[in-house]
Amino acid sequence: MSPAWILVCVAGYFAMLLVIAWRTSRGATDQSYFLANKSAPWLAVAIGLIGDSLSGVTFLSVPGAVGKNQFTYLPIVFGYAIGYWVIAGVLLPLYYRLGLTSIYSYLGTRFGGPAQKTGSAFFLLSRLLGAAARLYLAASVLQVFVFDKFGVPFWLAVAGIIGLILAYTYQGGIKTLVWTDLFQSGFLVLGVVLSLAAIGHELGLGLSGMVEVVRQSPHAEWFVGDWASPRNFWRQLISGAFIAIVMTGLDQNSMQKNLACRSLRDAQKNLCLFSVIVVVVNVFFLALGALLYHYAAVKGIAVPERTDLLFPTLALEHLGLFAALVFIIGLTAATFNSADSVLTTLTTSFLIDVVGIERRGNLTAMQRTRLRHVTHLAFAALLLLVILGFRALNNSAVIDLVLKMAGYTYGPLLGLFAFGLFTRRQVRTRLVPLICLASPLVCWALDTNSQAWLNGYRFGFELLIVNGLLTAGGLWLIGSRVAASDAQVPERQ
Repeated sequence: MSPAWILVCVAGYFAMLLVIAWRTSRGATDQSYFLANKSAPWLAVAIGLIGDSLSGVTFLSVPGAVGKNQFTYLPIVFGYAIGYWVIAGVLLPLYYRLGLTSIYSYLGTRFGGPAQKTGSAFFLLSRLLGAAARLYLAASVLQVFVFDKFGVPFWLAVAGIIGLILAYTYQGGIKTLVWTDLFQSGFLVLGVVLSLAAIGHELGLGLSGMVEVVRQSPHAEWFVGDWASPRNFWRQLISGAFIAIVMTGLDQNSMQKNLACRSLRDAQKNLCLFSVIVVVVNVFFLALGALLYHYAAVKGIAVPERTDLLFPTLALEHLGLFAALVFIIGLTAATFNSADSVLTTLTTSFLIDVVGIERRGNLTAMQRTRLRHVTHLAFAALLLLVILGFRALNNSAVIDLVLKMAGYTYGPLLGLFAFGLFTRRQVRTRLVPLICLASPLVCWALDTNSQAWLNGYRFGFELLIVNGLLTAGGLWLIGSRVAASDAQVPERQ
């Protein structure tokens, strides 16, 4: 597929997003921006969450990683489904009862301002770095296959991408994102389904034939019984549940659209449906990976050294025009669905948790809106600078480290929320930031030296749980028991 056609497809895709944004952002207010006037349809939110959970990195990496890890990602996905049910039953009732816009306001209610700012700071740091790394990796693929052909420098291409995201999120915020994410998630799922169909066509296989190829694939192993392996089934399952609870239930970016539903019941229906959808979609991605490797073997195509280039290489250079078109649209949807909401949710958390805009009664409506616009633009500029920083480093190990370190930042959030929900102890609030900084550092030391210290044991995603336990333990040490009537613990339904 020629670079010109790829560019035309991406431009047409964004034109449709801008039309949706124009229709949904008319008459938008601050309440529309933050919570879509609490009128978001639960079914639209459920489908739109697909793109939040599957970034452009997932779109590229999961099929390619099948060659190394087989289907051992599947137990994590099963764990995700369990975690979403826990969020629906425990966290959403809390958030709705307190009427939260930022979920970290709960930490302020429970522990005081420093805890709220700490929770928000971890979110702001991890989401900014994570979004920048993921957008950088996806933009790098477009740069190689498209923009380099036209002599467009990387900085200009990324600035244009972020400018397009700004164009459809700047005014409407969550009110617009509910519908653009629905649109983009539809194209993401369509991308993987049609990619499967394209490979089946090239191999002369029908649906039953593709299922049989996947079933017989040497890459289809999904159960690992060795407890010492990071890919052990039960470790992956438990870790997946906690990853979902923390990286969805305790993440403003994932929760803000859930809080925009009309009622708690609608938000719970949304997450329960999504728990099924996410399993099905990830099974499609894993099956796609097995079929890509089978296709490469049958056609005698060398597998790229970087496995995340397997899908784009085959789609754009070997599978024909239809597969290339489907890949580009799917990658575009996956990349921007996960990136566009970040600017809105970073703005929300910063204004509510750090600036305290809800408590500043001296601001007029016009001043609040102006402050929101400035903050939104500032985060867009910061996102661009971080991406260009990654480009300057030009080191894949640094990107991998950033993505891994982003996971460390969710452990303190797990500890903070768990301690607040399940104990009645109060803490010396000024020490909370120190505890939340110490726990990830200890986990980093454990992860680095676990094989030497723990008789060959290697940590996987369960390090997140250890991080949370260390944070909760530290909070216990700096806490004191108080009378039930004095504890600021919202009752759980």
